[in-house]
Amino acid sequence: MQQFVPAYLHRLAGRLADYADPQRTVGTLHAAVMNMLDGTAGECSLEGLLRTMLAEQLQLDWPDYQAGLAAFCREDLDELRPLVKPHPLARTLVECCLARGWRVALATNPIFPLAVIEARLTWGGLGDLPFHPVTSYETCRHCKPHVGFFTDLLTELDLEPPACLMVGNDTLHDLAAARYGLPTCLLTTWRIDRPGSRFPADWEGEHHALLELLCAEL
Repeated sequence: MQQFVPAYLHRLAGRLADYADPQRTVGTLHAAVMNMLDGTAGECSLEGLLRTMLAEQLQLDWPDYQAGLAAFCREDLDELRPLVKPHPLARTLVECCLARGWRVALATNPIFPLAVIEARLTWGGLGDLPFHPVTSYETCRHCKPHVGFFTDLLTELDLEPPACLMVGNDTLHDLAAARYGLPTCLLTTWRIDRPGSRFPADWEGEHHALLELLCAEL
């Protein structure tokens, strides 16, 4: 993500150069991402937060932004493919969960539009799997670790916290789900430790160990 996000912002800003200075656009887009992560969108969607910031700081009309985003997705997005590294067991893990009759939600931090998230899924070899819901800035009001991210997701799934399992590699953003009653699983393959995170996982290990655990009864 430390490579992907800057590349994404600079490429997108370039597609908006007819409407705003690219350097200022990058700064505004980055600030919008930081505000999303801070959980400051309130009752509007994260897309609404972005729309407001673009209008106030760049005087950028939303239709112009959407046109630039569409051009970026059409012409530039695939060039970011090398920055996404698939894990060879990711697809097998998801298919194992589906074989057990479980619903699988893609609970990624929704700082991107759906088109970018779908591209990353495709690059990871997961684009054809039936994730539902898929979190994106069009539909989400909060980012992890904000409580609203988890409560909104549970509402959409129509499930109570103990009926779910939050799986991720981030000791704060993902394991914060434990604070709201969700069992948690920390994938340590690409573990991200953040300062101040004190949420123990109910289970932790690498992909192959989780696969053995999930497929034990199949």
